[in-house]
Amino acid sequence: MAGRSLHVAVLGATGLVGREILRSLEELELPVASIRLLATERSAGATLEFRGEEVRVEAVKEGAFRGREIAFFAAGAEASRAWAERARAEGALVLDDSPAFRMEPDVPLVVPEVNPEALATLPPRGIVSNPSAAVTGLTIVLAPLARAAGLERVATTTLQAVAGLGQRGVAQLEREAQALMNGREPEGDGPVPHRIAFNLVPQIGAFADGTSEEEAKIARETRKVLGEPGLRLTATAIRAPIFYGHSAAVNVATGRKLSASEAREILRRAPGLKVLDEPAERVYPMPMLATIDDAVHVGRIREDPSQERGLDLFLVVDEVRKGAALNLVQIAEIVAARL
Repeated sequence: MAGRSLHVAVLGATGLVGREILRSLEELELPVASIRLLATERSAGATLEFRGEEVRVEAVKEGAFRGREIAFFAAGAEASRAWAERARAEGALVLDDSPAFRMEPDVPLVVPEVNPEALATLPPRGIVSNPSAAVTGLTIVLAPLARAAGLERVATTTLQAVAGLGQRGVAQLEREAQALMNGREPEGDGPVPHRIAFNLVPQIGAFADGTSEEEAKIARETRKVLGEPGLRLTATAIRAPIFYGHSAAVNVATGRKLSASEAREILRRAPGLKVLDEPAERVYPMPMLATIDDAVHVGRIREDPSQERGLDLFLVVDEVRKGAALNLVQIAEIVAARL
């Protein structure tokens, strides 16, 4: 990427997404003149490697964002609400991975492969939000179908990996699986409200009128990213005993009929996608294939015989990489030219 070198900060640098942001910055070769790694007092003092050098993690405090053009936020909604306005006041454009500002009208919610036009000008509030990882994967698949044939209705069931909860989610699954494999009952301590090892938990977030927070979030954020506020969409969100890789079974009703072969070709040509769809040869998306992959994997593309213009498909996205860190760095590539 051409352009001047940037001075950046990463808040939440020691977490799963923070560490992946560093890796993505290295791999995409965003021109970084200097980097400041920030975290809470508890995590301050650690060192992380960036481009072959050890960088000390500092405690976030007033003045921490001064002299930074871009600040990546990967420390959760509470930290984003506490520090985003401060970072902006100190001169940094905030690229936020949390849900804190996603649905606010003056904050763009961006997936670069889907709605880069949302970044045609820098947001006056100085904040750009990442969608949830499930929405990033879903919209990258839905957008080319919407452009080709329109969307009338979407129904999806997501199977979300524990890394979406951060290091505590990974630790819970690891601890519980080890206990069960050794004939012990796991201790009930972790961010998933029930045992997750060898189990499925059909709850992600609190419930309101029978709909979970994550299910409502998928509907709202998908509509905003696609620019289709009236899209009929229903979601069921399930936590799965998988470390990495959010999956989703998706049923789509399109405005005009698409054959499975036409849909397959549309998706093959779309950015950010990798089509794995030869089921007779046992080739289809699986979480173990999508981990540490920049692309969303899509397959099992077939016509839905229960409706006139229906399609079924299955997708997987690495929720830490493309679902979070990489998407933020790709946003930074776009906005860097305008800073």
